[in-house]
Amino acid sequence: MGILDRLSLKGKKIYVTGGAQGLGKSMATALAEAGADLAIVDINGEKATAAAKEIADATGQQVIAIKTDVTDPQAVTEMVDEVVAKLGGLDVAFNNAGMSLRIPAEKMAYKDWLRVVDLNLNSVFLCSQAAGRHMLKQGKGSIVNTASMSAHIANRPQPQSSYNATKGGVLQLSQSLAIEWAKRGVRVNTISPGYMGTDMTLKSPDLQPLIKQWEAWSPLGRMGRPDELQGIAVYLASDASSFSTGDDYLIDGGFTQV
Repeated sequence: MGILDRLSLKGKKIYVTGGAQGLGKSMATALAEAGADLAIVDINGEKATAAAKEIADATGQQVIAIKTDVTDPQAVTEMVDEVVAKLGGLDVAFNNAGMSLRIPAEKMAYKDWLRVVDLNLNSVFLCSQAAGRHMLKQGKGSIVNTASMSAHIANRPQPQSSYNATKGGVLQLSQSLAIEWAKRGVRVNTISPGYMGTDMTLKSPDLQPLIKQWEAWSPLGRMGRPDELQGIAVYLASDASSFSTGDDYLIDGGFTQV
């Protein structure tokens, strides 16, 4: 079997949380282009439905939308059950939903800290657990969690201690699950993007001064494009990555190396 065959996702069943926009939608599009059937999972049902239709029309793959609060344990269990029932299985789970609040630590309300922890870290555990239970029964599967270069550095100049802490947690959680499940056929890896130029980021007026600084500090002199995560997403979902587990793929344009 050649490398292109091993990179093909034909016949694979995948869900992507936070898949209605931004990095999640970009990675989901690539997964469908590579042949996978998909579930776009998002708390915004309208956006999820629109994204699913757009990707299905463009690729000809089966793409469904599931409105889910990924911080709710029961909702997550039901989501995985729905993916299995409607797509006919679950081979790959992309746990990508997340958020960031740029609030100085000394001013952050505890409820805001908990919001970030709940979505960025607790939901990754809940989704990995629910997907993992299904995959362990079938003896195979791949889980890909979105961490961040912020799991490796403390970003500047913006204050984002809650985001950094949760992404570090995602990295350690994923590596721990990888070791627990390695001999039972389930692989767990992380993608750690650097600063990415999503539509939401580029169109935010209050981020423009920060973007100029980020680009000035980047060895490549720019932010990444969402499509520049598509290759690693397809690789980790495919059989080509069969020897990869507990690994973190830092895609940051060299930012953390300076």
